[in-house]
Amino acid sequence: MSRPQPHHDGSTLYVPEQEPTLGETVDVFLRVPAGADVGQVHVRTTGDGEPRFRAAVVDRADGGEVWWRAEVEVRNPVSNYRFLLAGRSGPRWLTAAGVVDHDVPDHGDFKLVSHAPPPAWARDAVIYQIFPDRFARSTTAAGRPLPDWAIPCDWETPVIGRGPETPHQFYGGDLDGIAERLDHLDRLGVNTVYLTPIFPARSNHRYDAASFDRVDPLLGGDAALARLAHAVRARGWRLLGDVTSNHTGDAHDWFTAASADVHASERGLYYFDGTTGDYESWNGVKSLPKLNWGSAELRRRFATADDSVLRRWLRPPYALDGWRVDVANMTGRRGADAYTHEVAALLRSVVARDRPDGLLMAEHGHDHTGDLDRDGWHGTMNYVGFTDPVWSWLRHGDQPVPNFLGTPGGVPRRDAGRMLATMDAYRSLVSWRSYVHSWQLLGSHDSARVRSVVGDAARQEVAAGLLATMPGIPMIFAGDELGLTGTNGESSRTPMPWHRPESWDARTFAAYRALIALRRGEPALRHGGLRRLHHDPDALAFLREAPTGAVLVLARRAAGAPIRLAGLPAAENVYGGAPALRPDADGTLTLPADGPTFQVWRLC
Repeated sequence: MSRPQPHHDGSTLYVPEQEPTLGETVDVFLRVPAGADVGQVHVRTTGDGEPRFRAAVVDRADGGEVWWRAEVEVRNPVSNYRFLLAGRSGPRWLTAAGVVDHDVPDHGDFKLVSHAPPPAWARDAVIYQIFPDRFARSTTAAGRPLPDWAIPCDWETPVIGRGPETPHQFYGGDLDGIAERLDHLDRLGVNTVYLTPIFPARSNHRYDAASFDRVDPLLGGDAALARLAHAVRARGWRLLGDVTSNHTGDAHDWFTAASADVHASERGLYYFDGTTGDYESWNGVKSLPKLNWGSAELRRRFATADDSVLRRWLRPPYALDGWRVDVANMTGRRGADAYTHEVAALLRSVVARDRPDGLLMAEHGHDHTGDLDRDGWHGTMNYVGFTDPVWSWLRHGDQPVPNFLGTPGGVPRRDAGRMLATMDAYRSLVSWRSYVHSWQLLGSHDSARVRSVVGDAARQEVAAGLLATMPGIPMIFAGDELGLTGTNGESSRTPMPWHRPESWDARTFAAYRALIALRRGEPALRHGGLRRLHHDPDALAFLREAPTGAVLVLARRAAGAPIRLAGLPAAENVYGGAPALRPDADGTLTLPADGPTFQVWRLC
């Protein structure tokens, strides 16, 4: 039988003041289950780098549990704290990484952040990512002349997943086509649309921007973006753009001017070698010259000027609600240059000036923990702390599936304990605020499709269930809800099969729709804490708890032994169709043993 451990997280139950200010003293709470070996609690802070201890006091006892209260001064913009637990078995620390019986470094401490908070709407968002060329084609798309780089494709033409043709296959999806398909998004239940780049380029992915001053005419131009923005706002939704802060394309007018004249003002926007004339590029791809954020002129053109890249699209008639920042992990980093945190703070201040409720989301393909909890990115695309561990737990079949970063050997198979250890390793190094404002995703235009990783509808439902019920902002790549497949980022950019509804996986669509509705209907799933109750190799159970109520979640990749949980009340099933749960004579709940399955109960 699994029993809860002493617990604290950054949610409202444990930190009632969710937007602390510098210099404020706030209460934090520790929950200790009945019978635990905890007789005394201290909170340790490290204000100005110096450790200090303050005794906690018993605030209340509730159902056999003891809630301890301690005061923490928000001494610094990011203030660390941890709990020292004393009992018969000796002292232990409780940090964001869990309970340990030995001394550990401070970087895993809980954190209070006094920087301006992310926009309030973000916690309630469900993001839908659209790759414009492959989503939908309006009736006007066929009449547009094609550029010389494009290989025209019918909507049924197979996607070439790897090769020189891959970035040049052109299907002709456009922004008016997206606007015509918003009813599909409405049926699904999402409320925020995220577009991959929409600027002119020499590829179908458009991450090699040739200009930031206009919308690609192949997508319908500026007017089409204004129409789409109006249609999205009319439904009460949000619209996010995608901007490349690390590089431009080699056809960009800044770069062509810099290449043509060594004395051009644009020369300093990039990294040119004064002797050879060669230039730095993203990962050596010469079509993606790297921007030099040591340049004041770049900062002006990209961010601070009235007509800058960042600002003009945040204003009407487009009024984007924020940006996803491509390759944020490399932006401003090059050898001895280390401008990343300056750039993030600059971009955030600019977004906030024009859109106080604007969102700034960073792309990181690996460890993001050193770049968050500053006055910069609100969160990250959490590949390493969510996507990869979920993939590794639910991976099915014997065929190798490439990992997001191409790790040799592909996606490994791991049990639930290792999945959770991976999640915790990253979660514990950032504040609760950064964690819950990061995008959790099962895949994107840069990765394999989740269906190709997990193999079938049953396991994809488990994956989608975790996406909908774990902390963070869920992001869905268009087509995942239909069960589309793809083994790498390029082959995953599959045209949406609007004209073949018989090919849609109705079970998967129904699951996504119901899970999104569940998330939007249960405040604890959007604003609650996370308390783990049980895991074994094939299953995990956890609680999402908020002052308004709590839900119990069970995820199983395979059938196994029943899970017995102590100290919980009766619970009504709200997803998955399992029976209601009632405590037995010993006061325990028994969760179903069948699998794969995903079940959610609301505690009574």
